[in-house]
Amino acid sequence: MKKIPENFKKIFESHKGLLLAQAFLLVISIALFIFTLLNLGSNTTVVKTSYGDIGRYQGGDWSSMANSGGYHDDAWTERFAYPLLAIVFGILHNLIAIKIFEKKGSGAAGYFVLFSVVLVLATFVVFIRLLAEG
Repeated sequence: MKKIPENFKKIFESHKGLLLAQAFLLVISIALFIFTLLNLGSNTTVVKTSYGDIGRYQGGDWSSMANSGGYHDDAWTERFAYPLLAIVFGILHNLIAIKIFEKKGSGAAGYFVLFSVVLVLATFVVFIRLLAEG
């Protein structure tokens, strides 16, 4: 943990591309956090919380139509997973990228940040689709 500030300083001084990618990841993660908090659906009792092609086992029969694939309804509090994902992507993934930079260099850290950006954008798409179905 003590090397994180030193490594961040190295990134800031000599690896501007990685720094910009990390800043972009942080910005879109903050946008995802705000967007998901504003659209949790707390004024409704049942919202769409996930999608699956395979049905969910709900303590009864696997083959019933209620357990078939598609959008799943649940309480609006289940959508708190999306703001938590935004926090993980924005903060934890940037810290992991700094540790990867220390161990493997800027190339590997850059690929990790790029992968994290794709995950944030995919989370945006999933959440927007859930909102459209609900």
